[in-house]
Amino acid sequence: MATFTQLPSGKWRVQVRVSGLYKGATFQLKREAQAWAAQVEANATSIVQTGYQNVPQGYSVGKLIDAYIEDTDPHSKRRSLLIKLKADVGHYQLAKVNSAILNDYVNARLKTGIQGVTLAYDLSTLSAVLKYGRIVKKLNIDATAARDARASLSVRKVETRSIEREREPSDEELSALYAHWEANARQLIPMADLVRFALATAMRQAEICGIQIEDVDVKNKTVVIRDRKDPVRKLGNNMTVPLLPDAWAIAVKHIGKRRAGKVFDYDHRSVCASFTRTCTKLGIKDLHFHDLRHRAIRQLFSAGLAIPEVSLLSGHKNWKILARYVAIKPSEVHAKFARGLTSK
Repeated sequence: MATFTQLPSGKWRVQVRVSGLYKGATFQLKREAQAWAAQVEANATSIVQTGYQNVPQGYSVGKLIDAYIEDTDPHSKRRSLLIKLKADVGHYQLAKVNSAILNDYVNARLKTGIQGVTLAYDLSTLSAVLKYGRIVKKLNIDATAARDARASLSVRKVETRSIEREREPSDEELSALYAHWEANARQLIPMADLVRFALATAMRQAEICGIQIEDVDVKNKTVVIRDRKDPVRKLGNNMTVPLLPDAWAIAVKHIGKRRAGKVFDYDHRSVCASFTRTCTKLGIKDLHFHDLRHRAIRQLFSAGLAIPEVSLLSGHKNWKILARYVAIKPSEVHAKFARGLTSK
């Protein structure tokens, strides 16, 4: 029940006591106090009946996205996507978001020619935001709306799986890249060393640029990769991996006499941009820095390492995912079988 009191200043003081809840506030006008009290009482009633509070009037999806970003502190890539989602659907009133509204959103995005895998990821991210709103914020909203919209993509026959790349750099392409970088006296980032290190370790560019000297074990020739990418748990997913001879030589070269800091103190995005820019200049088509990882993993298997040993280096915990990087060619099977016969 709400109690209204006009103060000597002319303002209105309102106190609400309902279902063991007490709240008070002061407003310039009585009608503002009455509106606030009505909302507080409605929320209290809703919490008692459903365990969730009503969405505040005028509360948008954009506001919930802001709260989600502030509360979860997502990594930069996820944050960028959330900001984009806010621009796309942030104007929706949160209380009115349902499967029908998001179906209209899906229709509009598909008309732009967006790839199904991108749209599916966007909807999965929005689903996480809505789930956060219901479970953490205790808002009485439809947390399954985005999940249902994503599920509708398969019914529409929209392909939501990414196309698996099999692109790897050839020996000729690598030679051209090395020659270009080593002949360029103005090359600030030691791209040749970074590429050779990537091929020797199967690490991602962000992992390479994130290695700390303090995490390098000189005695055992290992390094700790912190917060390594993981489909379930990234934060705290630290892995100690061996640095094989080629990788160790490059690491030692860049550490020098330093005892702290990054082994390779370069922004991984700048490394990626430099790699792409050089490929374009040399006419090397459709080659990404991440494709080095494909070749590195194949080389590790070719060297005779077993699946658990390769997965330790690459960070894969699932053989099915690791297998994506190993496109075995029929000619390789023939060659290996022939070697087995001739050795007997």
